[in-house]
Order: sequence, then C-alpha cells, then structure tokens
Amino acid sequence: MFLLHTFSVLFVLDKLVHSVTATSALSGLGTHGWRAPLDCVRANEMCNQNPQCSSRYRIMRQCLVGKDRTTMLANRECQAALEVLQDNPLYDCRCKRGMKKELLCLQNYWSIHMGLAEDEEFYETSPYEPLHPSDEFRLASIISAIDSASSKGNLCSDTGSPCNPCLDAAKACNLNDTCKRQRSMYITACHNKASPLQQPQEPCNRKRCHKALRQFFERVQSEFSYPLLFCACRDTACAERRRQTIVPSCSFDEKTRPNCLELRRTCRSDPLCRSRLADFHMNCQMSPHTKTTCDKDNYYGCLISYVGLIGLDITPNYVDASHSNFTISLWCSCRGSGNQEEECEAFLRDFRDNTCLRNAIQAFGYGSEVGIGHIPMLEPHPPPPSLPPVHINLQPVIITKPSINSNDVKPMDNACDYSTCANLKDSDKKCTTSDAYECANENLLEPSMEGSVDPVGSHQAADESARQSSADPCHLSTATALLMALILILLSQAPL
Repeated sequence: MFLLHTFSVLFVLDKLVHSVTATSALSGLGTHGWRAPLDCVRANEMCNQNPQCSSRYRIMRQCLVGKDRTTMLANRECQAALEVLQDNPLYDCRCKRGMKKELLCLQNYWSIHMGLAEDEEFYETSPYEPLHPSDEFRLASIISAIDSASSKGNLCSDTGSPCNPCLDAAKACNLNDTCKRQRSMYITACHNKASPLQQPQEPCNRKRCHKALRQFFERVQSEFSYPLLFCACRDTACAERRRQTIVPSCSFDEKTRPNCLELRRTCRSDPLCRSRLADFHMNCQMSPHTKTTCDKDNYYGCLISYVGLIGLDITPNYVDASHSNFTISLWCSCRGSGNQEEECEAFLRDFRDNTCLRNAIQAFGYGSEVGIGHIPMLEPHPPPPSLPPVHINLQPVIITKPSINSNDVKPMDNACDYSTCANLKDSDKKCTTSDAYECANENLLEPSMEGSVDPVGSHQAADESARQSSADPCHLSTATALLMALILILLSQAPL
C-alpha cells in the first residue's frame, strides 16, 4: 500500500512540473503567441561564444569597413561569412526603443544588414522591435495625452475667444517636475552658443541642442511631451507656438538648404539616425486602403516614429504658422539633384505630402473621444507616374489601443487661465491672442537646473522590473503546497 501511494505522489509531482514548465514558457509569449525577438546585444554575445560565428562575424565587419565596400563584399570570403551569419540569431535580432544599450544594439544590427542591402536603397527595414499590445506602458501615456487633448473644448468660457491649446500643454508640462526640468534644459541649450570659437553665423550649438531635444523626448512621458508637438490649433498664434516648440532657429533652420539626398546620406552614416528614418518610413507609409491613409489605421506608431526623428540630422518640423493646412517638412531641397531629382522629390514627399502623418497629428489634436469618423481626414494624393523602386515590403507595426480611463494631469477647465507665455506667476484670467509669439521669460525657465539628469528610460525600466516580478512564483508556491499535502497524507497512512 505504501508503494502505491509513493507511485501516486511521483505521478502527481511529474504532472505539476510539466504544468509549471508550460506556464513559464507561455509567460514569455505576448498576445496571440507573439514572442519578442532576441535583441542584437544579446545575439552578439551569443555569437562571440561560438567560434565559427565569431570568426565569420569578424570577417564580415572587415568587409564592411573597406574603402571599396562593393568590391570587398564581392569577395568570396565575405560572401561565405555572410551566408553563415544569415543562419545565426544575429541576423533576425532587433532592438527595443529606449533600451539601455540602444546605440550598441543598432550598431550590431547594421553590421550585418549593411552587407545585405544595396547602397542607397530607397526604403530600409526598421531595426526596431515591433510595438505590440503588450507595450502598454508606452501606448498608455500617448493615449492619455490624446484623451487630455480632447477635453474641455477650444473656446474660452468667459469671453468666447479662441484659445491656444499649446499653452495648455506648456502649463501641464510646467506642473510636472521632469517635464519642466528637461524642457528648461533643451530651451537653454538651443539658445546659448557653445564657445567663442563658434562661427559667428551659427546662432547656437546645434549638436548640443539636438542632444538636449533627444533627451527631452526620451525622458519625459508622452502625455506631457506629445501635446507640445501635436496640439490642435485654430489660429495663427497657436500654430506659431507649436512650430517654435523645438526651437527651430537652432534645431531646424540653417543658412542654406542642403540637398535632401545628401541629407539622407548624412543621416544613414549614423546608426541611430539611419534606424529612426527606417522606422519612420515603415510606420508612416501611406495606404489608399484605410480611412486615415495609415496602414491598418496605425497612427500611434506613426507619431512614435516621427518623434524619434527629432534631435537628429534629419529633424522635421512645421514649415510655417498655418493652422488650417499645416505642412511638415525637412530643411532641405532637391536643387542640384541632377538625374536623381525624382528620387529626391519622392523622399521629400514622404514628409511634405504625407497624409498618414498629417491625419495622425490631427487625430491626436482632436482627441480619441471625438472618434475617427469626425476627424477631417485628408485624402491621399495620387502618386506621380514614376517613383523610385521600393526594394522591400515594409511591415508596419500594429498597435491595438488598450482600454484606458486616464485621470492624469489634463488641461484645466478654463483654458484661459494661462497667459501667452504660460507663466506660472500670471493669474490673469484672459485668453491672449496677440501676435507676440516669443516668450522671453519662458525660454529660460530654470537655467540652474541645466546640470540635472534623470535616469534614462526610468519608466521603461520600472515596467520591465514589474513585468519580471509577476512571473512564476505563484505557480511554484501552489506546486509546493500540493506536494507537502501529499507527503503529510502518506506519512499519516504509513505503517509505524
């Protein structure tokens, strides 16, 4: 009898182990069995531990740094190395936005994929891991901002005059310590010159300004940063303030306009800029088959990709203070393109005439409560007769909007409580619609805070640790309790 009970315990224990193992395996999968790809930093470490992969990887890197890259890649040894690496996890690796070693990850990605792509492909595959419904920590903030943008309307309750929603966004930012500090830092960086050695025609240190802008959008939650960029404007004063958000005199405008294809080459020489540009092309590509002209109506992904370009060589912005028919563009032209003029114009159209991007911005400004059916969507323009060939089929990210009821910081009931410069000390309850767009007091909010630094991606790291802490302990504790109960039963029935 005792042996029978012993076999029963072993059988039940085996079932419990299999159950816990299966649960652990499923916990690594996202919705509908989706599994996150291996990041390129980890894939590179695994390759270095494999002698064959490591040697081929070194050969491949040497092939890519040669002066005549095309000739080097035509070398038989280079081709053999590439064939081996295509069967390695390094080939399918991806990077996560805002990850700790993002730049290193992107460098590892392009060290493989530069050998697979032809020079100057019109579109490239994004190296970023697709955003998925499980990434709620990122999407929730954006959707919260959209909901905030649609609340309280656009009219002053006391005067009936049009108000400036961009002032609401600035006031909300000032009420958040991180947003206020980071905004003060980039405004200061984009207005100050670096040193006396700087050229007199340069109004600022452009690189320092770009870096501060990138840090702002990386470290500030989307519910505070996105309304500054995408506020819905009904008048010129608001539209001009929106255009001035990124301090275009330093971050956008230049004395001369470079050729757009040359600007693209400069961008693609930098792994971060190249990656963000590929991500923008993938997520903001226009489709004639959807109401928003964004593939699968995915305007959230388009906005994320657009923001990712700000602070890079290829920074886009609003070109003027038009509020009814705004235009997004790059600071470049197609003059001097020669026989590449069609390709240049097609590249510029992806920003200047991108109805997906414009509809995504309008959807943000009007807010999700309005609904897509009430947003004045722009119809896609028919493509010109000849466009440069697209070498790959881009797969846009698909983002499902989670159900979120946010009660976070929103604009106050009376938008007219904000002065033109969103000065916290100004208590006049009036809606200013003057033509004075520059705000001297606001431009230098707190210069003493310039040295303050937030931990990069703190909300992403917190989400990762929370996700990891909610894994398997509950399943293991249940299995342990059942096992202890069975042992006690056996001991009570065993002959003394």
